[in-house]
Formats: sequence, C-alpha cells, structure tokens
Amino acid sequence: MAGVADIDLNLLIALGALLEDRNLTRAGARIGMSQPAMSAALARLRRHFGDELLEREGRGYRLTVFGEQLLPTVRDALRQIEATMQRSPRFDPAASDREFSVAASDYTVSILADPLLRQVKTVAPRIRLQLQPIPDDMASSGQGLARHDVVIGPADYGFPGRSRELFRDRFVCVLDPANPRLRGGALSLADLAELPHVVPAFGPGRRTPVDRVLDELGVTPAVQVTVAGWLTVPFVVAGTGMVAITPERLARLAARSVPLAITSPPFGLVELVETAFWHPSRAEDPAVRWLLQALADAAGQL
Repeated sequence: MAGVADIDLNLLIALGALLEDRNLTRAGARIGMSQPAMSAALARLRRHFGDELLEREGRGYRLTVFGEQLLPTVRDALRQIEATMQRSPRFDPAASDREFSVAASDYTVSILADPLLRQVKTVAPRIRLQLQPIPDDMASSGQGLARHDVVIGPADYGFPGRSRELFRDRFVCVLDPANPRLRGGALSLADLAELPHVVPAFGPGRRTPVDRVLDELGVTPAVQVTVAGWLTVPFVVAGTGMVAITPERLARLAARSVPLAITSPPFGLVELVETAFWHPSRAEDPAVRWLLQALADAAGQL
C-alpha cells in the first residue's frame, strides 16, 4: 500500500473531477488539464485501483460500482485538503474569501440565516457559506462531522465533537384558528391524543424532546401526515383539522404567511436546544473560531 509520500495529489484532484463529471473533456476543463492528460491520469488511476472506474455507456460514461463507492470518500478527502491549505495562524474576515461548510436543519437555516447573513455582509463581505443538510452518520461516527466546519443540531442527539449552545426555542402547538378543539385558546392532553397530527421526520433514531415527553405522559399522537424536517409542518397544518407541535420561532414565522393559532402545550415548558458542533481538528483554526462567534452573535439577535 502506498504511503502518503508516494501519492500524487494531482491524481486525486483528477480522480475527483472524473468521478463527478464522468466525462474526460469536462473534467479536464474544470481542473485545467487537456484531454490527453486526463486520459493518461485515468489510465494511472485504473492501474492503481485495479478497477475501470468509468465504463462506456452509449456515447458517455458511467461509474463502476467501485467508482460509486469511491466518490464520497474522494469528495471528503478533497474537502479536507482544501480546508488544510486554507488554514492560517491568523484570520482576517474583512479580507478573506474562504468558503465555510455549515450543516444544519431547514428550521435552523430559516431562523438563523437572516441575522447571520446580515452580519457576514457587514464584516466579511467576501466570505461564502455552503449550507447543507445534517449528515445521516453524525451520531454513529466522526466522519459526518469532519466533512463540515460546523454542524448545528439538537443538543440531545448524541453528536460527537466539541460543542457550544447557540439558542433555545420552546415548543408550541399550532392548528387552524377555526379548529373546534381550541377552547379558550388552549388544548388539553386529551385533545392532543385525539386530534390528527402532522409530524417531522429526521431519520432513524432521531426523536424530538416532545416525542419523549408525550411518551412519558402516555400520549400516542395519531399521525396523519409525516414530512421531512420542521420547515413545512405549520404550512401543512394551516386550513386543516390537524395539529402539530413545533418550535415557537418557526410557528410565528409561518403565521406571517398562513392563518395559524399558536398556543402553549398542555405539558409545560419543553425546549429545543440548538447547538454548534465542530471536529476537534478544527478547534484551533482561527477561521472556524470566527465562524462560531458569528453564529453565536447571530443567535444572540433572535
């Protein structure tokens, strides 16, 4: 097996372009290599891996099974190399054009984007943000965390790495203002047990604090609609006989666009604690420290 000193990093760059573009001409144009040079690189890569990587399909190419398996690993390696080469003992946000990768839920983006982008535009106008979904493998390994500068998620999801609380949001009930179950601006536990619910899905094993509280109270929601993430939940509820339990900031944001009644839940205060997580290898990166402070300052404006 080749050691690091034996690896031609230009080949890794060519490999990433070939696997993503699946076309020698386009891949070469993207990284500044001629088609003959890309053909030679592909031949070397095939010998190295003992696999064709790209196979003819009609007038184009498709990835082999091994090529498909290799693609996410190569992407991660290139991101890590880029992040390493961008490291500096100092960071000047006003002069930097660094791109940061931040993984967060649609809810977090909808809440934090406005104050964060206003702040970045003022103090770091050339900074670029790449906002992506939370990786599915966050809780099972450090791989998902390592792919991003910062991941923002609930404090109780068991995510690895170092962490810093950003903000809290209490849960509220949302339903149509004309729902007959809404008496005196309130709902009972019996109402929650009997009304049809709209609920978010976040992937295997990811439950909300409300799920756990309802379990403790012996209330099993009658789920009628399941949607991906928080963002669309209040909009699905509007104009129906259904109910949902969502973070309050999201509910009030949605209520600007659709008619919604927002009421305190009948089980007391339950909060969503949104937290920033980062890989220990980034802990001393002054750019990441700046980003964490920018996120904290944006959260402080909520």
